[in-house]
Amino acid sequence: MVGIKDVARAAGVSIGTVSNVVNRPQLVSEETRRRVQAAIDELGYVRDESARQLRAGRSRIMALLVLDLANPFFVDIARGAEQAAHEAGLNVITCNSGQRVDLESSYLSMLAEQRVRGVLLSPVDTTGERLRSFARNGIPYVFVDRTVPEVQGSSVAVDDVAGGALAARHLVETGHREIAMVNGPTLLAQCRDREAGTRSVLQDTDAHLTVLDAPALDVASGRDAGARLLGLSPRPTAVFCANDLLALGLLQAMVAAGVRVPDEIAIVGYDDIEFAGAAAVPLTSVRQPARRIGRTAAELLIDETSGEAPVQHRRLVFQPELVVRDSTRAIPQK
Repeated sequence: MVGIKDVARAAGVSIGTVSNVVNRPQLVSEETRRRVQAAIDELGYVRDESARQLRAGRSRIMALLVLDLANPFFVDIARGAEQAAHEAGLNVITCNSGQRVDLESSYLSMLAEQRVRGVLLSPVDTTGERLRSFARNGIPYVFVDRTVPEVQGSSVAVDDVAGGALAARHLVETGHREIAMVNGPTLLAQCRDREAGTRSVLQDTDAHLTVLDAPALDVASGRDAGARLLGLSPRPTAVFCANDLLALGLLQAMVAAGVRVPDEIAIVGYDDIEFAGAAAVPLTSVRQPARRIGRTAAELLIDETSGEAPVQHRRLVFQPELVVRDSTRAIPQK
């Protein structure tokens, strides 16, 4: 591996001069900078960033650990976080737990070993047990898309109870009384909260709710739920899905079975990913401001790791918004 000594020897300068060219080029004359840069290019020298960070006592890398990178919602969160990090001169590494507790635990151990600057975390396990263990490493963290009351720390989330209520209220107001919800793993607090919001609205109406549990928040699980829904009697006239991927899978199942959306069945998703509006039947969806969530969470983490002021944990909650499209419409009154 080419080292700084090799560059200094090839350029005929001191090690300190090479260090200045790499880190403080304004201190070096233009002619010397060109000579050193030519040696760097010829030898393929890359500075040892981990060693530099060890000497400085602070990493320039923060981590983002999310539930599922196959979900565009989390991709948008990553984009928002990266934008804020890059503006602060930092970099982001992104990890995917795949909605698995064991993978989440493995990643947290790895990130602790690497001594990253901090972690943006959308946790699978919200009991707090693993998170308290991770906190003992002294690495700051901010919860993303989730609040964990049992664990001290900052968080940026959306009111998922209110989001579930928005979807349910829209379906009731458009005349539906036989309503289904396709929910994801109940281990995820987001899924529990969205169902709670749905029930809070429907309990005061004459509507009937059928809940279909899905093993994951993905398109395949939505298609499977669609097949089960087609066998229900009476069949619901409307479905609220815990995220847009489930809703897109459900829509595929309905189209394949010749069931017209929204004439025979209305569908509401959650997240309002880009594909929701681009579907064969554009989906009504509960919008979360994904990029804003990611950016705000990263800004909180940057503030907490700046060392410029005592850490004050903050818990920010954004309000969701219902975006109505062609997958729902008022049903004719009999």
